[in-house]
Amino acid sequence: MRERTLDITINTPSLPFQPKARIMLPRGWSKNAGRTWPTLYVYGGGGEGDYQGWDVMTDIKDIAAQWDVIVVMPEGGVSAGFTDWYNAGKGGPPKWETFHVGEVVQLMQRNYRAGNVRAVMGISSGGQGAITYAARHRGLFRYAACYSGILHLTKPGISSLMALADMNSTVDTSPTIKWGDPVRDRGNWLLHDPYYLAGNLRGTGLYISSGTTGKAGPLDAKFADVLEQHGGVTGALQFQVVGGVGEQIVGITAKSMIDRLKAMKIPVTTHLYGDGMHNWAYWNREYKLAWPLIMKALQARRY
Repeated sequence: MRERTLDITINTPSLPFQPKARIMLPRGWSKNAGRTWPTLYVYGGGGEGDYQGWDVMTDIKDIAAQWDVIVVMPEGGVSAGFTDWYNAGKGGPPKWETFHVGEVVQLMQRNYRAGNVRAVMGISSGGQGAITYAARHRGLFRYAACYSGILHLTKPGISSLMALADMNSTVDTSPTIKWGDPVRDRGNWLLHDPYYLAGNLRGTGLYISSGTTGKAGPLDAKFADVLEQHGGVTGALQFQVVGGVGEQIVGITAKSMIDRLKAMKIPVTTHLYGDGMHNWAYWNREYKLAWPLIMKALQARRY
């Protein structure tokens, strides 16, 4: 698969730097092919937004190699928000949504034989982005999967908790900068809230998964041991606090979103697995549970 993996640098006015993307190409692919391929766009999260994250932390390259599909992993950036930042109403860069759903999709179609049959999935804020993009750009994706993403931005208290989480960032990435003041600019928040936009997801295949208790689950001990080896005791403690509380918050919004979808009679596949923290150990499991559903929606052929 390595010989069919490309890393590209994208020159874009939407971001204040040149972002990268990793592309995994199927067997038989060529730029001059007389056909196009179904395409899966894959997003990282806040601290896991690097374009290599999925490749490093999961076995997605091995799974993708079994299917006649293009997989695209664009940069997500630190706490990108998967939105064009509000910037006190001034707009301007960073424009993550413009980059992801406009420029990257067009680039893939123009230069890499990506077709118009698409799906999207992501972890954490990237999962939020996957569902939000599918709702804001109705019909762009046939399937959208979210693993541990916040899906009800305007639920009371969530904006404050998101602001606390962003305090760990080395740059100012507060929700207020990304979407505006939660009260004064509520209209803009609603326009980016998957819960509010749920009706637009009718006809799109959906997968939503999350832990709900904030307690350690069956996959956490091994992951914490690895983290302590690389990040020391401080890293392990941060994992316990952020990974636990963060996943509990995510779970609250996932439940809210799922209830709304079901009330609207919009089909959704769900896996709220209770115990389990906010980390790759679960996301690596969850994407493989969703993968067959995504491939079916894409009508992708298995070799």
